Amino acid sequence: MTGSETPPAPPAFRLAYVPGVTPGKWVRTWQERWPKTPLHLVDVSAADAADTVLRGDADAGLLRLPVDRAVFSAIPLYTETTVVVVPKGHLVTAADEVLAGELADDVVFHPLDDTLTWERRPGRPALERPATTGDAVELVAAGVGLLLVPQSLARLHHRRDLTYRPVTDAPQSSVALVWPEERTTDQVEDFIGVVRGRTVNSTRGRRPAAAEPSRDSRRGERQGKRPEERARGASAPRGAVGGRTSSAKKPRRGSGRGKPRRRT
Repeated sequence: MTGSETPPAPPAFRLAYVPGVTPGKWVRTWQERWPKTPLHLVDVSAADAADTVLRGDADAGLLRLPVDRAVFSAIPLYTETTVVVVPKGHLVTAADEVLAGELADDVVFHPLDDTLTWERRPGRPALERPATTGDAVELVAAGVGLLLVPQSLARLHHRRDLTYRPVTDAPQSSVALVWPEERTTDQVEDFIGVVRGRTVNSTRGRRPAAAEPSRDSRRGERQGKRPEERARGASAPRGAVGGRTSSAKKPRRGSGRGKPRRRT
């Protein structure tokens, strides 16, 4: 390489994320630790998120569970509260939280991109399923029915004429870091450390901090000893000189074998 050439830039890390997920804090940590490695965010719908990561259009993704665990590795990050989105002034707003059974007389929308798994959906079904959560929110604002979603989606589609309340017995949505198991790259390992809160010098990362030299090693360096000399000194038994045991014995105290007595 000549002086005029510049080293190639490291490949970018591509992170997919679904609506409602806010990856900002992890992105900031990445940028602080690896400023020369760009992180590109890929905004995907919940329906296309898994396929996007599997095709390789993203290296990993912040997706909603469940995913196919035969194909993907996943680290659950957090679980969201489920809320019901209603027009302001609806009877539901009289309480701080509600039960799913209290919505039995209302039309409850089930959009095609719904992220909740129900054994039995509450309320009365609509004649047609809205294509997206955003479309369902518009219908709620029109006073046609209600919508149950993770709380982050209710905030994402916030409107002044709508509000929401927690539904205590509804299924919940969990968000996880997901990537193809066969493509666990160094960058994926780095991002795993970020979401798990590991420090820069964590020994569980792929680039552990260098071990600090021992106290004996530092003392030997100050005394100018070579490593092999330190090893010999460490292995010699007590009383050894140059690796050999001394045969000289120290006189015992009070044995009378010291200085001869003066004769009178």
